[in-house]
Amino acid sequence: MILCQVVGTAVSTRKDAQLQGAKLLVVVEVDPRGQSLEKGTMVVIDAVGAGRGDVVLVATGSAANLTPQTTQSPVDATAVAIVDTVFSSGQVMYSSHGQ
Repeated sequence: MILCQVVGTAVSTRKDAQLQGAKLLVVVEVDPRGQSLEKGTMVVIDAVGAGRGDVVLVATGSAANLTPQTTQSPVDATAVAIVDTVFSSGQVMYSSHGQ
């Protein structure tokens, strides 16, 4: 899984029938502190109700198809969790509450 931050959404009026009703998020990969890694953006399917500014875990490859929303869909990346806190070596690296 990849740690990413939601920077926006994408809208598609025409798409594969399996993706009808799916929310598309534009994300950037971030480090454990929530800082952008400047690797460019990626569009992912939202399986958790994430919004702009949220840090999410993104499943890629075949794992991206293992949610109820994405089963049997042509999906390569899915936001599967909204991150509240990242801990490392006993320290809080990132907190959605800014602490």
